[in-house]
Amino acid sequence: MFGLPGGPELIIILLIIVLLFGARKIPDLMKGLGSGIREFKKAANGDQSDDAPKKTDTPS
Repeated sequence: MFGLPGGPELIIILLIIVLLFGARKIPDLMKGLGSGIREFKKAANGDQSDDAPKKTDTPS
């Protein structure tokens, strides 16, 4: 019944996004989306090296 959007549908969707947000805001939105996906992947993989301080063995 409902399939994936084709070429004309994608063009209409992109035009609506440009009208809603403006051409200047789209790079900022994509940057935020990319960083959110990156953080999600880190959390999903259990990689929390940025959050926790690194332990180093220093002779005392």
